[in-house]
Amino acid sequence: LPRLLLPAAAPSGCFCNSNWALVRKPVAAATAAAYSSSSTAPADAPAGPPVSVTVIDKSGKEHQVSGQSGENLLRLLQRYELPVEGACEASLACCTCHVYVDAPDSADLSSVTEAEEDMLDMAPFLRENSRLSCQIVLAAGLDGMRVTLPQATRNFYVDGHVPKPH
Repeated sequence: LPRLLLPAAAPSGCFCNSNWALVRKPVAAATAAAYSSSSTAPADAPAGPPVSVTVIDKSGKEHQVSGQSGENLLRLLQRYELPVEGACEASLACCTCHVYVDAPDSADLSSVTEAEEDMLDMAPFLRENSRLSCQIVLAAGLDGMRVTLPQATRNFYVDGHVPKPH
């Protein structure tokens, strides 16, 4: 089998040299095409009832976003170009998509798994209602949910990195 050659990690353990961009660009371009900033769900999103979500950004500004039942919350936030990184591309290997969730009482919000709790343990500013947005699938019962972005997330990039949706 052919091997994928990745750039060597810097002494700090991060892949921050210029060759790393060669690996990330095709993935980022493919994902950006699938989840453009249009106001409709991406073509590959499951068709279902619309779900409205209010997102409060770090400055306190409210954004009204709308997705479809079955759509991943992280992808919805990225589609609306809100500053949620998702560095691991929703593989449950980081906490950069950390959000605070206030869902309606009758919400179809899935329970936090042990794996999600393990990742949340690394998130700064953890609260009782902390979740990873990559682990939330929109459902009709989540219509009207409020999501607040934390003041910061933790990633293994060097200081000064500006998050971009993948």
